[in-house]
Amino acid sequence: MLDIGLWTWAITIGLILVLLAVDLALGWIRPHRVGFAEATAWSVFYVLVAIGFGVWFAAEHGGQYGTEYFAGYIVEKSLSVDNLFVFVIIMTTFAVPVEHQHKVLTFGIVLALVMRAIFIALGATLLALFSFMFLLFGLLLIFTAVQLFRHRDEDPDVENNFLVKSVRRVLPITDEYVGGKLATRIDDRRVFTPLFVVLIAIGGIDLLFALDSIPAVFGVTEEPYIVFVANAFALLGLRALFFLVKGLLDRLVYLSAGLAIILAFIGVKLILHWAHVDIDESVPEIPTPVSLGVIIVVLVIVTVASLIKTKHDPSTKAHAGSLRAHHPTDQS
Repeated sequence: MLDIGLWTWAITIGLILVLLAVDLALGWIRPHRVGFAEATAWSVFYVLVAIGFGVWFAAEHGGQYGTEYFAGYIVEKSLSVDNLFVFVIIMTTFAVPVEHQHKVLTFGIVLALVMRAIFIALGATLLALFSFMFLLFGLLLIFTAVQLFRHRDEDPDVENNFLVKSVRRVLPITDEYVGGKLATRIDDRRVFTPLFVVLIAIGGIDLLFALDSIPAVFGVTEEPYIVFVANAFALLGLRALFFLVKGLLDRLVYLSAGLAIILAFIGVKLILHWAHVDIDESVPEIPTPVSLGVIIVVLVIVTVASLIKTKHDPSTKAHAGSLRAHHPTDQS
């Protein structure tokens, strides 16, 4: 097992908090329209930070752990792009003003980090205590992959999300964003703005993505530290990536299908690992370098195929994918 000292954990968490503080300062204190040049600069910066950390990590702890980190980072980054689809849907559905989108994204990233840290601790504990959790995680990923593939041409129904509907039913909501405030007073009555509902929707989506992404990254590494840093660095670049690629997201028409393949592959990897440990050591396992190669190949293929498809048929539009079908009765 990887031996990570307390100081290493402290420095790592400190670095992540500093980067988060910068994002909060830019998005909350100084709301503004994020241009292409700014989004590109921040995206490159976060990728370089993630790569630099990976190089240091491999040199410090060995190539095997370095490979696990990069595999986990790429898995989480690819899932984060799908997360961006849903963020775009939420922004569009609730007509979030451009100057407040930065704030919403930063909140979403902070909440996602908190949720994933909790799930990482829980998942690591369960895997350490019960080896059959590898089987359960594997089956969960395969089920998610099948559902995502079946409904790859649909989008999540944000308006009819249980949390969103509950908030609208219980709390008074204004029609205006009121300068980006979460709540305000009208006729001496405290009311909430649509921004509050948007944050609730983002929180619900973050919870669902955490339930999928944590088992996925545990499929390429069992080390809680690697799982945490892979998630953290993938999510920290999400805010800038949103503004950089949101115009290109509609062209990634096969991304949901590709992610379904990746999740199914990792699910099989987890089940084979469980069988190797609990049933018979002769059951083959999938090495991490092979996993990294498969993930990269699938992402390259779906990206190239998507761009070719949309070039020949510009009317084709990508979808985030959904875990359940939406019927006309759902819209009531």
